[in-house]
Amino acid sequence: MSDAHLSALADQLLLIERELRLLGWWADSEPSAEALASPEPFCVDTLTFEQWLQWVFLPRMKVLIEGGYELPTVSGIRPMAEVVYRECPVETRALMQALGEFDRLIKSAA
Repeated sequence: MSDAHLSALADQLLLIERELRLLGWWADSEPSAEALASPEPFCVDTLTFEQWLQWVFLPRMKVLIEGGYELPTVSGIRPMAEVVYRECPVETRALMQALGEFDRLIKSAA
């Protein structure tokens, strides 16, 4: 993967964080270790989706990018967000766009 592509992915992660902050969904305190260790996809049984984005998704992706590790070849974060935030599509429009662009960048790197 090119440095430009990695840079675009890193920028997209920052945009996702920015949107979470603008929505007021950025937490100051980390969930418990037990909540973060959920075996369920997206930790649906222990975290809200925005908590999962902040405390699981963003940190893992940053480690992969910064460490030069292999990135996933597909991403379906936006479709999950569309289900979770179906009741507030206007408020989450920019977050959806950021997540969709992340999905697109991951797919185009494969």
